[in-house]
Amino acid sequence: MTFLTQPPPDFTAFPLAIREFISGAPLFDSSCSVRARVTFVDKDQGFFLKTAAKGSLHAEAEMTRYFHSKGLAAEVITYISDELDWLLTTRILGEDCTSSAILEQPERLCDLLAECLLMLHNTNFSGCPVSNCTERLLTATERNYRRGQYDQSLFPDNWGYASAEDAWRVVETQGHLLQTNTLLHGDYCLPNIILHNWSLGGFIDLGDGGVGDLHVDVFWAIWSLAFNLKTDQYRQRFIDVYGRSKVNEDTLRLIAAIEVFG
Repeated sequence: MTFLTQPPPDFTAFPLAIREFISGAPLFDSSCSVRARVTFVDKDQGFFLKTAAKGSLHAEAEMTRYFHSKGLAAEVITYISDELDWLLTTRILGEDCTSSAILEQPERLCDLLAECLLMLHNTNFSGCPVSNCTERLLTATERNYRRGQYDQSLFPDNWGYASAEDAWRVVETQGHLLQTNTLLHGDYCLPNIILHNWSLGGFIDLGDGGVGDLHVDVFWAIWSLAFNLKTDQYRQRFIDVYGRSKVNEDTLRLIAAIEVFG
């Protein structure tokens, strides 16, 4: 695990309960997104403190607790929503899948990611606090389309759309085909999967998780493999290991149409 060198946020700005918990521990900035600041707390086995805009970490806190109850995520120590949101969790031992040592074995990585996703998708989702990711996803897609938010730059050419109107036409005519019957990570990308000695340690960044259509996770898995390995050659291998009979290529293209709207 790599920690960045910039200083952590001002300790005195932390809520009192968090200051008391981490008092005296070395702090390291490990942020990788402009939307949230992540601080590693070097105490005991380690903790992570995420800070973001007020209300923005509520779903992540709920879903992390839920995944932890399934043995699939870190423990939430505390979640505080004040002027900002503060989410303190334990550290999952291991490395995320962008580690150079892991990327050096792409076939093994591809197969393990597919196996882990199949395990997740076979997990009973009773009691999940986010029961309809599909509705949430389609609502956000229409809102972003109406706002003119459109970006196809991250997607492979074979999922590309010539225009926002082309993508929206697919969403409008096929969106109703999406299912809501599978426990999702919601952002199943390499940085969000922790491996410990080539076994699943757990999942992180679960704010988009809940019950939805399995193709959302499959889409992001094969996108992330292509992005991080600089090649799309593992796409079909991933689908084979996950289970080709479960995956519909047209539905993957539908997910791409949804995701170009952010």
